[in-house]
Amino acid sequence: MYDFSTLKDAVASVTEHFKSELSTIRTGQAAPAILDTVRVDAYGSKVPLNQVGSVTIEDARTLRVAAWDQDQVRAIEVAVRDAELGVSVSADEKGVRVSFPELTSERREQLLKLTRTKLEDARTGIRQAREHTWQAIQKQEKDKELSEDEKFSAKDEMEKIVKDTNEQLEELAKRKEQELQQ
Repeated sequence: MYDFSTLKDAVASVTEHFKSELSTIRTGQAAPAILDTVRVDAYGSKVPLNQVGSVTIEDARTLRVAAWDQDQVRAIEVAVRDAELGVSVSADEKGVRVSFPELTSERREQLLKLTRTKLEDARTGIRQAREHTWQAIQKQEKDKELSEDEKFSAKDEMEKIVKDTNEQLEELAKRKEQELQQ
């Protein structure tokens, strides 16, 4: 029987990448994940924001970044502003406040298109993993490591894994689209 661990690893990797891509698509609501890509100039190097402060949700449209070292507040403010996330940034005595403006209908449409594009990219990754696995199955049959029946059984199992993963990706995209339309 064929070992599907490589295919399972590949589809898991594609799914995780898709989830991280979706987390960077900003909805009208405050989401700490949007700041995951922000790098702050601190102590002579660029470090992830979560290494210089904590991010909490203040209300539906506002995040609060509490710097662990008050000397870093200005650097955090500059880093978030320079990340061009489409948010407004202000500093006060408690840290940095990141406010998410209401989405316009035009911006909402752009984000919906971006979600669909990222979904198609993920599907492409799944197709490539499927094709690689199918070639490996055929090679094993050619090398007499698998019988013809085992080859078709493996193909069915491969198709089931691919189908389940595509359904999972569709569900993730559908949830993101619903968030964008709220």
